[in-house]
Amino acid sequence: MKAYRHQPKRPLRLLLLGCGALFLFPSAALAFSGAHDTGFGADPIVKLMIDLAIILIVANVAGFLCRRFLRLPSVIGEVTAGILIGPYALGAFAWPWIGPLFPLAEGLIPVSTELYGIAILASVLLLFMSGLETDVAMFIRYSIKGSIVGVGGILFSFIFGAGLAVWFGLATSWADPIALFLGAISTATSVGITARILSERKRMDSPEGVTILSAAVFDDVLCIIILAIVTGLTKLEQAGGTFSWLQIVAIAGKGIAFWLILTLIGLLSARRIARFVKTVKNPGTIAYISLGLALFLAGLSEMLGLAMIIGAYIAGLALAQTDLVDLIQDKLHNVYHVLVPIFFCVMGMMVDLAAMRGMLIFGGVYTLVAIGSKVLGCGAAGWISGFNLRGSLRIGLGMLPRGEVALIVAGIGLATGAIPPDIFGAAIMMTLLTTLMAPPLLHRSLHGGAGLRRVVDPQESEGATLTLAFPTADVTEFLLHHLVRAFRNEEFFVFRLPVDVPTYRIRKDQLAFTLTQNENALDLSVAGPGGEVARYILLEALLSLQDLFEASRQFEGLESMRRHVIHDAITGGSKSADV
Repeated sequence: MKAYRHQPKRPLRLLLLGCGALFLFPSAALAFSGAHDTGFGADPIVKLMIDLAIILIVANVAGFLCRRFLRLPSVIGEVTAGILIGPYALGAFAWPWIGPLFPLAEGLIPVSTELYGIAILASVLLLFMSGLETDVAMFIRYSIKGSIVGVGGILFSFIFGAGLAVWFGLATSWADPIALFLGAISTATSVGITARILSERKRMDSPEGVTILSAAVFDDVLCIIILAIVTGLTKLEQAGGTFSWLQIVAIAGKGIAFWLILTLIGLLSARRIARFVKTVKNPGTIAYISLGLALFLAGLSEMLGLAMIIGAYIAGLALAQTDLVDLIQDKLHNVYHVLVPIFFCVMGMMVDLAAMRGMLIFGGVYTLVAIGSKVLGCGAAGWISGFNLRGSLRIGLGMLPRGEVALIVAGIGLATGAIPPDIFGAAIMMTLLTTLMAPPLLHRSLHGGAGLRRVVDPQESEGATLTLAFPTADVTEFLLHHLVRAFRNEEFFVFRLPVDVPTYRIRKDQLAFTLTQNENALDLSVAGPGGEVARYILLEALLSLQDLFEASRQFEGLESMRRHVIHDAITGGSKSADV
C-alpha cells in the first residue's frame, strides 16, 4: 500500500525533470553549434518550433499540477504558465548562448505573429467545439427561464463593467472602446467548471442545473453579439469616425442580423450538409471537412467586420443538430487538447505584470463588481423565474466563472488596440479569480433543500427510459456490446462517453438515444421522437440473442468438450478435445 501511495511522485519528478531539460537542451545545442549570436531568432520556423515545444510542455505540466494537486481547472495552470514564461517575465531573461526565449515583439501583440496566429486557430477550434456542445433543444425547452437569467446577467455585468471604467477615469464615455470591452469581458460566462460540479453532485438535471446550462447557452449568444457590436464600434473609432447612437444601432443591427441569418441558414442546411459529407464514408475526413467549414465561416466573419469566433461558433451550433456531432468531437479531441493549451498559455504571455502594479486596485474592484453583477443579475432573474433565495444564489454562483470566453474577448481587445496591456492584465486577473472562487462557493450552496419556491411535478421530461434487468453483470455487459453492434449495423453513430459508468451516445438523423449499464441493468434513454425505433432495434437484438442461446444448447459437441477440459485440468494433459 505504501508503494502505491508513493507511486505518483515518480511521474511528477519525470515531468519536472523534463521541464528542466527543456530549458537546458537548447543552450547546450546552440553552444556546441557555435550559434552564439543568432540564438532562436536566426530562422523564424526554427524559433516557432522551439516556442511551441516549450509552450506545449510547460502548459501541460502546469495544467496537470493544477488539476492533480490543487484540484483546480487546468486552464488556471496554463494561463499562469504563460505569465511566467512570457516576454514580460522569464521569457525576456537573457539565457546563456541563446538570449531571450520569448523576446518582446514590436506592435500591439507582445508575441511573434506566427505564434499568435496559432493561438487564433486554437480559439476558433475552441468556439467551434463549444458550438458542438450546445444543446439547442434544451435551450428552446428552457428558453424562457434561461433567457431571463441570461439577460439579467448580461445587463448587470455590462452596465457595471463599462460604468466602472468610466468611474475610474479609464474611459472618457460609455462609448469608449475601453469601457465597451470591459463591459463585454464581464458579461462572458464559462460553465464548464459549473457543469462538472453539478455532475459530481448529481444536480445536472435539477431545476437550477438545467436553468444554468440553458442560460449559459443564451448568455454565449448574447456575449458574441455584444462582441460583434463592440468590435464594430472599435474599428469605427480607429478609422477616425465619430460615435452616434444611429451608428451604434446600425452596427448592432449588422451584428445581430449576421448572427441570426447565418445561424438560421446553418440550422436549416445542417442536415443536408451532413448527408453530403457522409458520402465520403471516412470518419476522419468528415471531421476535418467540418473543421474546414468552421474556419471558412470564421474568415467570413472577419471579412464582414466581426470576430472570427462568431463564425466558428455558428458552424458548431449548426452541426450540433446533426448525427455527426459525436463523430466530429471524437476525431477532433486530440487536436483540441494540443491547440487549446497553447491558446491559454499565449493569453497568459500577454499579461504585463509590471504594468499591472498601478491597476491592482482597479483589478480588485473590477473582480468584485464582476462577481456581484452576475450574482445579483442572474440571481434576481432566477427569483423572477420562480426560484427561492437558495436557488437564486445557486444560479448566480453557477454563472460566475468567466473562463475561456472572457480570455478570448480580452485577447481580441488587446489585439485590436482597444485596451492597453495593463487593462488586459486586470481582465486576466478578474477571469482567474472568478474561475477560482466559483467552485467552492457553488459547492457549498448546493447543500440544503430545493431551490424552487413551488415544488413542481418532475414528470416534464419529453424523453423516456426503458430499463432491462439481467441476472449478472457479465450477462449485462455481453448484451450491452451486442446492442452497440446492433445499432451500428443499422448505420447509427455510436460513441462511448468518457464517464465511469459504461455509457454510449447513439445518433442517426433526428434520432438520439443513450445506452447505459448500471450494474445488472441496461437503461435505454430516448430523447424526443424515436422511442418506437429504439424499442424495435432492442427487441430485434434480444430475439437474435435468444436464437443464439437456443442454438448453443443444441450443440452436440459441447458436453464432450466440457469433459475433455475437466480431464485435462485434473491430469495436466495437453490432449485437445476431439469435437
